[in-house]
Amino acid sequence: MVDYAAARLNMVEGQIKPNKVIDQALIDAMMAVPRERFVPADRRGVAYVDEDVAVGGGRVLMEPRVLGRLLNDARITPGSRVLIVGAGTGYSAALVSRLAAKVVALEEDKALQAAARGALSELGAQRVTLAEGRLTEGWAAEGPYDVILVDGAVAEVPAALLAQLAPGGRLLTVVDDGDGVGRAMLVSAVDGVVSQRPLFDAATAMLPGFERKPAFQF
Repeated sequence: MVDYAAARLNMVEGQIKPNKVIDQALIDAMMAVPRERFVPADRRGVAYVDEDVAVGGGRVLMEPRVLGRLLNDARITPGSRVLIVGAGTGYSAALVSRLAAKVVALEEDKALQAAARGALSELGAQRVTLAEGRLTEGWAAEGPYDVILVDGAVAEVPAALLAQLAPGGRLLTVVDDGDGVGRAMLVSAVDGVVSQRPLFDAATAMLPGFERKPAFQF
């Protein structure tokens, strides 16, 4: 029988805090939210390992230290409005719901969205709105957002997502441009000027629709 409370503590102490995560509210959230509830029942025993965990449909629950660092660097405040693109089974939304005023969890996979709805309802995550739609298009209806978390890797950030950032807003994701090394990035757009700041090397699964388009060849 897995002691999930002990596993959560080990995750926070061994993976999260040593990886420059200093936001105490985020640390508290990662201690409180049962990560095992967001993976299939037969994968719960590995819910706290230091790697991506498959959740079905070719999708994963992002490695804890990568997700923790992205959320730490997002600087989410109690008044923030947050969009999560590729919310999957809802784990990141559950964490952010403890930090922000409003969370929109966007997912296009119906099975994953159903799993998220069940888990978030069970945990009483009141500040989360589930949205179904194309991930690359974001969810403009509830925007603009102070923070957008793309919960997976992208080859590049679509302009549609950048357009949904509030002034001074921040988008966090892992960019995998095909060179074999993914990089966590903080992206912002001010007066139409996009800036990207690399944060750390990271690797995670590419989100559907965000792959690099093949170059045209004669």
